[in-house]
Amino acid sequence: MTPKRLLIAAALAVLVLLAIGLLQLGGSEPASTPSRLTLAQMRSQLAGSPPLLAALHAEGNEILAGGLPALRARLAALHGRPVVINKWASWCAPCRSEVGVFQRVSVSQGREVAFIGIDSNDPSRGKALAFLRSFPVSYPSYYDTSGQAGAAITDSPFTPVTVFYDRRGSQFIHQGPYLSVAKLEQDVRRYALDA
Repeated sequence: MTPKRLLIAAALAVLVLLAIGLLQLGGSEPASTPSRLTLAQMRSQLAGSPPLLAALHAEGNEILAGGLPALRARLAALHGRPVVINKWASWCAPCRSEVGVFQRVSVSQGREVAFIGIDSNDPSRGKALAFLRSFPVSYPSYYDTSGQAGAAITDSPFTPVTVFYDRRGSQFIHQGPYLSVAKLEQDVRRYALDA
């Protein structure tokens, strides 16, 4: 095949992939806009949660140190509870597109489900904290500058990735962003609560 034909074939392949992606997005809600709730309002709505979940809410919007060992210790403490872990980074455009979804669902489901973030491969805590000042969430994230914790938990080097654990500890991994509250709530029920 000539170089010109290879270039044309590659361009067509890209167009086909873009068309497929647009068709898939057409069936979902538009990308979520960030919630207007403040961290204090989120905490108020989550007041009265069970102690292990209340401890997460008290650390909401924080970037926690300790990496993989601290995250594993937290998961061990939450054993027997449904857990949703979202791996994100402040520089990640798809992560930014789903933050409104996680803001809403972590509040609507946060009395039953533990939400935790992994801030993976961010160049500095300062960038992550600046991101969270603009887009507060009701749960903490563990700082993972090397990406080691994120890769170990999500079995993926990419962001965003969401991991669901049911009460028995069974795991389901979702690659890519959640662009609708309905889809994330459906997966929380399917893989964390009803499993």
